[in-house]
Amino acid sequence: MKRKLRFAIVGCGRIAQRHAEHIEKIGELAAVCDIVEYKAVQLSEKYNSKAFFSLDTMLSELQDVDVISICSPNGLHASHSISALNAGFHVLCEKPMAISVADCGEMIKTAERNNKRLFAIKQNRFNPPVAAVKKAIDENRLGKIYSVQLSCFWNRNEDYYKDSWKGTKDMDGGTLYTQFSHFIDLLYWLIGDVRDAHAFTRNFGHSDIIEFEDTGAVIVEFYSGVIGTINYTVNSYKKNMEGSLTIFAEKGTVKIGGQYLNELEYQSIEGFEIKDLPVGNTPNNYGTYMGSMSNHDKVYANLVEVLNDNAAISANSFEGLKTVEIIDKIYASAKFLNGK
Repeated sequence: MKRKLRFAIVGCGRIAQRHAEHIEKIGELAAVCDIVEYKAVQLSEKYNSKAFFSLDTMLSELQDVDVISICSPNGLHASHSISALNAGFHVLCEKPMAISVADCGEMIKTAERNNKRLFAIKQNRFNPPVAAVKKAIDENRLGKIYSVQLSCFWNRNEDYYKDSWKGTKDMDGGTLYTQFSHFIDLLYWLIGDVRDAHAFTRNFGHSDIIEFEDTGAVIVEFYSGVIGTINYTVNSYKKNMEGSLTIFAEKGTVKIGGQYLNELEYQSIEGFEIKDLPVGNTPNNYGTYMGSMSNHDKVYANLVEVLNDNAAISANSFEGLKTVEIIDKIYASAKFLNGK
């Protein structure tokens, strides 16, 4: 019988609760760490694990732990991951992998230098309609892809950002990083890498709340020649409206929709139909708002298969880097076109 993997969590906020739930199903949560002591204590007591209030102390004292799950603010993902990798642990890093391309590169180099795995969370790839469309593309059911439209219309109100690192440039990074990086990843996964981006961004409804945009309109060109648009906002009145991706191609049109890319809303494909999709997981529920579909169970199942059975990784660190590169291109264009 194979030994259960042992984990530690860095950062004990909302998303850490989700990680802890899934860790307990497939392994053991040995330790948690947060500089806000009561958060670490609460999570440690719930899962009978050891609480630490300093990452350096935890890394120096941990024994027989396999993986460190990084659930800290975006701006700390790189430094926390690098410290854990240098201490000899595998790392599972929440999205986004980092908020700069350079930091992603350093994380990858550190993992390679220490011969450790660096897992990037790309949970929306497991949404049933997304997986089905990916399979159809890989089987050339759609033929040549012409264009793609990504729509991200969510609500994030003042309460979401209150007394939080969210909304700050240094720790959050931007709306595309915190709200929609999973969506950008799907563009890369389904369509390919982006050659160029032209973007306009504005802060219409959150000027006194956040330090960056709440709305963006983007045109992208992929290396394959496909052109695409990304329209996003967190100003949807009172609640999330839509998270959708529509593909127009030589042999078909397909739209994945719902609030968080959880429904196959439209398909018209030559000689083919996507059928019998399984029911997906429920979205992450944070009380006043909903997040993406919660597929962390599948992320952790893949991690166990990779480390125990040498299986293929569902989302590697290079793919995490590519998501950040695309977002970086969008923000660089917006800065130029907005004259800032």
